[in-house]
Amino acid sequence: MRFERILNKPLESSRSFFLFGPRGTGKTSWLKHHLPNVLFINLLQADFFASLSAHPQRLRSLIPSGYNDWVVIDEVQRAPALLNEVHDLIETTNLQFILTGSSARKLRREGVNLLAGRARTYHMHPLTVEEQGAAFDLHASIMHGHLPARFSDPEPDVYLRNYVHTYLREEVMQESLTRNIGNFSRFLEVASFSQGQTININGVAREASVSRSVAENYFSILEDLLISVRLPVFSHRAKRGLVTLSKFYYFDAGVFRTIRPTGPLDSSAEIDGPALETLILQELRAINDCYNYGYQIYFWRTHGGLEVDFVLYGQRGLLAFEIKRSAHIGPKDTRALREFKKDYPPAQCILLYGGTMPQYHNEITVLPIGHALENMANLLKGQQ
Repeated sequence: MRFERILNKPLESSRSFFLFGPRGTGKTSWLKHHLPNVLFINLLQADFFASLSAHPQRLRSLIPSGYNDWVVIDEVQRAPALLNEVHDLIETTNLQFILTGSSARKLRREGVNLLAGRARTYHMHPLTVEEQGAAFDLHASIMHGHLPARFSDPEPDVYLRNYVHTYLREEVMQESLTRNIGNFSRFLEVASFSQGQTININGVAREASVSRSVAENYFSILEDLLISVRLPVFSHRAKRGLVTLSKFYYFDAGVFRTIRPTGPLDSSAEIDGPALETLILQELRAINDCYNYGYQIYFWRTHGGLEVDFVLYGQRGLLAFEIKRSAHIGPKDTRALREFKKDYPPAQCILLYGGTMPQYHNEITVLPIGHALENMANLLKGQQ
């Protein structure tokens, strides 16, 4: 099953660019579909990796004389020294490069300057609802997420378990990011209990049986591998006391559910709620990046416990999203948005709920979750 991606802007010019995204989001497939005949160097292949990591200058010998099309280097973070060669080729020839990666950790750690601004940076996310079209099913999305391969796999649960095993664990081993894969695997599970919650580093470290500094490093590894995101609190011109801790999410609802241990003592609400929030967040992030809307994404929580799940702030405006699974909405459900609106009158406040009909509670728009997901691009443009 192939989906048409909405990320087209990188190919509209001839300027070199980075394309970052977690493994399995479709970077390679997207490039091979749009650029089937260009020079493609895959550093996941042992022969390319061994040769170019030992001798980066050999890159030049792989490019035919007179070649004037794109050069794609897949998973460039595996051989960061190649960027020096790429930089020089961009400066001295007419060649343009596409550099994909599922991690920026090695690039930053080894002091690579990401071509000193000579290449733009784009991001590939799991499939958006818009890209899925008729294949979108809200229940399936909450259960299995939006990684492209799960749509064609007859056993998406098995696919996701294999994904977690081969990527989240083995990728960490390949990059030598930790010497103790057992501790890291245990940490992955413990961190899943923080999904959609502010991060208590000491608590996570204690439950994972690691030191605080190790837990902090593990969280950084997840972010660098693009596996997770931490949202800061929205505190611009704050008028009341707010929490200062960031909120944690794995990048895809299906990946979260796969990592999260379950048993007879776990209620569906403990898992379905965070999974739904994750689904909304990954859609917000993908639409924001693909259409270059330029929002920064936050959350808002007061010391008194009022919380708005997602706050988007940028030149286009200020949007506040609250997520409720219930099919019925009352004054209690809109309280946090009403208080946020008092502090930030220009904000457009949107509550997504499990019902079927749009509602309007004074200045708060209430929309069915599926409807909002299918129209997220318009919502982020301020068109409700």
